Formats: sequence, structure tokens, C-alpha cells
Amino acid sequence: MWLKSQDYGLAALPGERADGSPFPVREVMTARSASGDLLVCPLDLRARAAAAIVGFLSTAGDSLREATLGGAAEKLRQKAGAVLGELTGGAVHVVSTTWTVPLPWFVLVLPDERVMADGSVYWQVPMGTARKRVQRAFELAESTFGESGPTKVLQDTSRWLAHFHEASLVELDYGGLVELLDEETIESDTSAEDVNAILDAIEHPDPGAVAERFERLREFWSDLAVRERMQ
Repeated sequence: MWLKSQDYGLAALPGERADGSPFPVREVMTARSASGDLLVCPLDLRARAAAAIVGFLSTAGDSLREATLGGAAEKLRQKAGAVLGELTGGAVHVVSTTWTVPLPWFVLVLPDERVMADGSVYWQVPMGTARKRVQRAFELAESTFGESGPTKVLQDTSRWLAHFHEASLVELDYGGLVELLDEETIESDTSAEDVNAILDAIEHPDPGAVAERFERLREFWSDLAVRERMQ
């Protein structure tokens, strides 16, 4: 949303007024817990846009930054840092990636918890369950892969989950990715099953099963990876 706004010469971030102050009304998502309680998730558009700026400035090449932002890069970096410094609770409520879902995130969910409805694909799990699953996966990954790669992603995910109330609900969803996948492909997606099978194969050593499941994941997500490289 932030990058698209640059096409129209907008100085303000999504979620803030032209003078740089945040909108007084926050956009939210709502859901019901298993007990029927109404749960509210702030979308944190302004803070997420600031985080997107930081990510863009740290990963985009010089020519892309120049073509997109001209000489405003450093000013935007300072503004983004200030906005993130104002973030209540120290974490945004929504974390997103483009083109793919980080495979370690699938440890949060089980295959039979998937919901496919109204053009959406998502899972919802109680916070306590999510934290336990991430902790188990982190311990297995650390003992197998060391401190980098999936272990680092799981560590960051655990720290993020720790910011929120224990009665919260955690949602993993495909967002706009469903527009890039046809119905047959979505139906055949076994990512959650494969990631959990890898954990089981690590816990009860079965190198062959680990390799087989990694290959299935690679095949499923490779098409989206190619699209990302083509952009």
C-alpha cells in the first residue's frame, strides 16, 4: 500500500493524515473465539507501512530506490523509524510477506484446521496452542539446523507471539496469494502437512522423510518464487 501510494505522489503513509498524524479511527479485523468472545485485531496500517519502508530501503538496489523515491530515501527512513518508535506494545498485530508464506510459519497450524471459504485460505488457532507449537518446532530446529535459517524465523515468531494476550487468536492466511493459485492447486496444497511431517521426522530421526517433504514443498512454492524473481 505504501509503495503504490508513491505512484500518486502521496507523502503521507497509509493510515495517517496529510500532516503526518495518525487517523483517529483505527481499521480493525474481527473474529470470534471458540467460546464466542469477540476478538479485535488492529490492522496497524501506518506502522506496517513504516516497517515496509525500512524493509524496502534495506533490500532494494540503488537504482530501484532512486527511481522510486528520488532523494527522499533518508527522510523516509527517519520518518519510518519515528513511527515504529511510537508503536504501542512494541509489535504490529499483522505480519506479512509477499509472494510466499515462510515455511516455518506452518508449524503454527495443523492440516485439518485449514478453512477455505469465499476465496480465502486460512487457519485460526488459540494463542496458547500456537506458542506451544512454535516452541516445540524451535527446539527441534535449533538442534538440527543450528541458530540460523528456520530456527531464526521461529525465534522471531515466538518473540512476536509473546507481545499479545494469552486469550488471543492467531490467524495464518494466504491473503492475496489465492489470486495467484487456481482452485485445483489450492486443493492439492499440503504445506501444513509437509512441515509438520518434517518436525515428526526430525523428532524420530527419518532423514528420508525430511528430504521427501522438503522436495514437495519446493515443488509447490517454486512457481511463486519464479514470479517473484521476474518482477
